Amino acid sequence: QVQLVESGGGLVQTGSSLRLSCAASGRTVSTLGMAWFRQDLGKEREFVAAVRANGDTSVYPDSLKGRFIISRDNAKNTVYLLMDSLKPEDTAVYYCAGDPQLRLIPDQRPQSYAYWGQGTQVTVSS
Repeated sequence: QVQLVESGGGLVQTGSSLRLSCAASGRTVSTLGMAWFRQDLGKEREFVAAVRANGDTSVYPDSLKGRFIISRDNAKNTVYLLMDSLKPEDTAVYYCAGDPQLRLIPDQRPQSYAYWGQGTQVTVSS
């Protein structure tokens, strides 16, 4: 049984930085392609970032490049999302996801991921 638990969300001001963590249990993250998605009320789940199992390749949507960075510490079985220069439109529930089939090729589609965390709320005030 693979479990992913996000943490680090909260209420911050515009321009702040925040680092989210995703701790895995039941399977080592070094065998999983990992990703972050977000979803705001009434909107579809949106791709944020993905990283290969060995951490050498990451992908982002053009709209978030330069502000968000995904990283992983396989020794701690944890994946991170560092978010800089936060804006009110970044407000959402952030989810981490993982899948062993994606350990070599990052994927931006949420339906490709088998394992999901419960999400952590990020609210950016203006």
